[in-house]
Amino acid sequence: MIRDGILNPHLNHLLSRFRHTNTLVIADRGFPFWPQVETVDLSLVDDIPKVLDVLRAIQERCVVGRIIMAEEFRRENTAATIAAFENTAAAQPIHYEPHDQFKQRVPQALGLIRTGDTIPYANMILESA
Repeated sequence: MIRDGILNPHLNHLLSRFRHTNTLVIADRGFPFWPQVETVDLSLVDDIPKVLDVLRAIQERCVVGRIIMAEEFRRENTAATIAAFENTAAAQPIHYEPHDQFKQRVPQALGLIRTGDTIPYANMILESA
């Protein structure tokens, strides 16, 4: 029996295959479903879990080289929300790009992790180092 760390077996299986240059998407509750991308749905209710909760758990287990987010995230959110994301991702540079360009990357991702987050444009793509 697993005693600590990530307990979800489907997420553990996905993370065990997250290798050099692979990408994973961590998405909010409203992010579209992509049939061709393996999806682990962790959403329970609004804001449980949040994108940053999942990011912190993954950072403890995986080496993330960079994070990609939509430019719209910075336009739609408060300075405090932006700072929380940037502080949590401090070890990895965040690259911002238009949301349409961001969505074009999703089909190439190893997997998508859906959260209950309600923060606008809180979605991120993690690229393994």
